[in-house]
Amino acid sequence: MSPNLEEILSRNIINMLLLIFWGAVLILSVLAFASYPGQGYIYILFTIISNLLLYFGFRNNAIFFDTFIGIFLWLGFWFKLSVRVVFADGVFHEAVGFFGGTGTAFDHALLVASCGLSGFLLASYVREKLSFNYSSKTEGVTQKGLFGFYKNYRKIIWIGFAALFLVVAFTNAYLGIYQRGSITRTILPFGLNGVYKWLLLFGLASVSALILRFEFAIKKQTYLPAMILVFLESLISNVSMLSRGMILNSGALIYGVLAALKPHAIKSSIRFFLVSGVIFAALFLGSVFGVNYLRSGSYVDDQHANQLQTAKKLQTAQNMTNPLFIDRWVGMEGVMAVSSYPYLGWDLWKNALEESYNENETSFYDNNLIESPYIDTDKSAHHFISLPGIIAFFFYPGSFIFLFVSMFSLGAAAALFEAFVFRLGGRNLILCALIAQVIDFRFASFGYVPKQSYLLFGTILLNVIIIFIGDKFLSRFYKNTDTDQTL
Repeated sequence: MSPNLEEILSRNIINMLLLIFWGAVLILSVLAFASYPGQGYIYILFTIISNLLLYFGFRNNAIFFDTFIGIFLWLGFWFKLSVRVVFADGVFHEAVGFFGGTGTAFDHALLVASCGLSGFLLASYVREKLSFNYSSKTEGVTQKGLFGFYKNYRKIIWIGFAALFLVVAFTNAYLGIYQRGSITRTILPFGLNGVYKWLLLFGLASVSALILRFEFAIKKQTYLPAMILVFLESLISNVSMLSRGMILNSGALIYGVLAALKPHAIKSSIRFFLVSGVIFAALFLGSVFGVNYLRSGSYVDDQHANQLQTAKKLQTAQNMTNPLFIDRWVGMEGVMAVSSYPYLGWDLWKNALEESYNENETSFYDNNLIESPYIDTDKSAHHFISLPGIIAFFFYPGSFIFLFVSMFSLGAAAALFEAFVFRLGGRNLILCALIAQVIDFRFASFGYVPKQSYLLFGTILLNVIIIFIGDKFLSRFYKNTDTDQTL
């Protein structure tokens, strides 16, 4: 197939998919508008802002922060609300606290959500006009040291990387060092628990981003075995954490590859992405069902856990999987609970900020703003929490102005952070996509122990600095590496 014909087919496929997607959005909007219990114009305003934020994430001058914050908040707010209004009479799966379900309550919640989303929207627009944008051409690998080392020891690095993520995953699963919803079973010396957490959350995925970038630079085209290696790392790491979030890091890396094709001058084909998509979908669905199966035996009432037969575990896993794709995205329920809470104010905000991490307690939000299903769980074995999300959290004072300014400021700060990662991380768009996703998911899932956010951002900084220092050190030995640096 000629490159021109394949490019035309790719463009036509993308246009067809976009037409189907926006057509589905329009249909769901009309149905939700007809069923919405409040003022229709407020739902229309909410719909416009939500979908504009999503659209902004894929415009020509979008950065990765725009993309992922748009996806996460669109799923957690507009999509979840619209589906629940149309198909569940406005009843939500997660707790909503004092929310009464009246039209007035819905209107107030949607105005709060629209205010927060607008802050991110304005930050994206201002960033595009005044600050950081990606160049349309960033060919070549700027990391001479790392790239030279990788080319010389490619096979050894692949074997070493596979051995590393297998050892980390299996020891984590066996020792219970870091698993979602579970109490830490093993405390390692020298702060190694933190090292495990870093590697599992995005440290190993950062190595994947480097491998993908270097493989594409060597071969001048996409390379399926490298993608499979990346998918396997994500699958094994997430299963060891009892996490159903394989889609997060893998999805970010896939999108980073897509975004890097033109700027990094990488050749690809429809076949590559079709095969990669099928492999990823199979592994992701398998990971979700597998983790739910494991959880069905460990997260149920301990009195009955040993009595569960395989058939019942499978049914429990299926029941846990069904609501996952709609209800596990944080957003609307938190805003509904907070916007209807009768004691909003700066004291509430201050108390929430002072929350400290304790594995044997649930969250401030669970204890104060909602009727949490986790209050009576066995806290000696499990650590379950509910999350309000970043927009709900910054509405604790009850001020629309504070909410808008906070979202605008956080959006601007995240853009600057991404620019830092781009420049210090070797202008690697795949790595930038990964780190932006990590930050955006933290934003979307914000609200628990907020003052410890510095740990995440500090670890990201350390992650990028390690890459930078490693490259500078190795460049002493690989000064003449053949790396174009057309920027």
